[in-house]
Amino acid sequence: MTIDHLDARLIALLAAEPRLGVLECSRRLGVARGTAQARLDRMIARGVITGFGPDVSPEALGYGVTAFVTLEIRQVAGHDPVSDGLARIPEVLEAHTITGGSDLICRVVARSNADLQRVIDQIVDVRGVLRTSSVIALDTPVPYRVLPLVADVPRKGAS
Repeated sequence: MTIDHLDARLIALLAAEPRLGVLECSRRLGVARGTAQARLDRMIARGVITGFGPDVSPEALGYGVTAFVTLEIRQVAGHDPVSDGLARIPEVLEAHTITGGSDLICRVVARSNADLQRVIDQIVDVRGVLRTSSVIALDTPVPYRVLPLVADVPRKGAS
């Protein structure tokens, strides 16, 4: 099992209040400080917990448009050169290799629809990109989340 009930409670506590220290976590969970620290260290080492940074809103930074851009790439060179080029574009928040008619999908942000054209032009200029297709997100009714999975693991078990 990847995590147990105590791990799930620790993750949920830190997700709700990320600035809590280990001592306060241990107090609220009713376990020794060493237990909380060991659990936290183990989950970090195993890649269950991947970060503690602040979540930043692109919209609050002036990037009010979110779009998903699929890319078809030249297969000869593979994904790495394209991924490296995409990583140099600040507005590309993430990129995933995918199955289906396209090779990659990127979540991008822009300041406006006109600015989105500039971002897409930069993506098309990446060596190895053959074609793009994009859709603009109108709203985010279910934002990125993993806590429902965390809460479900102790109940269902994990392998």
